[in-house]
Amino acid sequence: MLTFKQTKLKNGLDVIAEINDRAHSVAVGFMVKTGSRDETAQISGVSHFLEHMMFKGTAKRNSQQVNEAFDAMGAKNNAFTSNEVTCYWAQVLPEFTEPAVELLADMLRPSLGGEDFNMEKKVILEEIALYLDRPSHVLFEAVMEDHFAGHSMANSVLGTRESVAALSRDQMKTYFDARYGPGNMVLAAAGALDFDELVAMAEKYCGNWATVNAPRVYNVPQLLGKRRHIQDAKLKRHYIAGLCAGPSAQEEARYAAMVLADVLGDQEGSRLFWALVEPGLADEADFSFYPHDQTGSFMIYASCDPERASQVEGILLGELQKVLKEGLTEEEVRRSKNKIETATVLHGELPLGRMRGLASRWTYTREYRTLEEDLAKLESITKKDLLAVAGDSGFAPMTITTLGPAAG
Repeated sequence: MLTFKQTKLKNGLDVIAEINDRAHSVAVGFMVKTGSRDETAQISGVSHFLEHMMFKGTAKRNSQQVNEAFDAMGAKNNAFTSNEVTCYWAQVLPEFTEPAVELLADMLRPSLGGEDFNMEKKVILEEIALYLDRPSHVLFEAVMEDHFAGHSMANSVLGTRESVAALSRDQMKTYFDARYGPGNMVLAAAGALDFDELVAMAEKYCGNWATVNAPRVYNVPQLLGKRRHIQDAKLKRHYIAGLCAGPSAQEEARYAAMVLADVLGDQEGSRLFWALVEPGLADEADFSFYPHDQTGSFMIYASCDPERASQVEGILLGELQKVLKEGLTEEEVRRSKNKIETATVLHGELPLGRMRGLASRWTYTREYRTLEEDLAKLESITKKDLLAVAGDSGFAPMTITTLGPAAG
């Protein structure tokens, strides 16, 4: 049996949990509503940098002791930073629930030591250099910058070499103090746990944290449909990316958008697969949906031989127009719904998948839905719903950014 419970501590920390009396593990995590879109140009990359620093030590533990504590529990643990959230989590056996909560809470009050800060800065600069050697990353950063120009969603999660190199420990501490606190984070858990005990743990280890007031600025993106080509003579392939508006993380239309993206761009069996990958015209072809906080986007992507650049781009955009002009078939909608429902179940069977889903949904919408409710919503989606989503955007204006060895 599944039971959802939630409360808020006196300092404003949200505590939510889905109790599953049939589970054999527990997943716990802190999700902070902060990411690259909350940064200024001067501190670009600070959220991701902070994620690294959380593992470098606290007033109680050095970095080795943090790792040893997770290892002693046999925990599966990690963290991630996106444009909009940063999450720290661990999955453990039920008897290690309190040690996991204590350790994560301790990590979220890092020492931010100067020596560790300088050492980790070098690591991040090396990471940036590594990603700059990946054409897909360079293209993604560029198309986001072009599409969301003037909007905070254009900010790079990693930051730039210049911004990270110039970032000071004091700037990081100021950002941390402003955003890493109750009122801007949620403690989420899923699996075999007792909610009252979880709340007691939250009070014990987080009850003295200061409340923060960190409202997110919601500007409306001004989408102009720009086009840009980036030439890199070292490359052997041509890369194409396009972005257009889609539903936000708060809109019910996001479910239909998920299905539409699968129909068009799933790696196997989608329209783009049969039009471009199967006949050998492109190495990769994809159409994805990204629901963001109060905004959203569809992305189209392909890589191919430079000599086929024009042909592949024409087919990519042509498949979108076919949806608008010719519609969809019931069979392909049914097939995509089946795939998404299966993936949803497989993801939701594990406490870790449920915990991350709970934390994300609470951060964006402050609502809870059971796995069955999500499946029922997906099942209710019709071809008409997909066509409505496609028609609302018309896949335009489309920002197109390309990368390749030849001049644009």
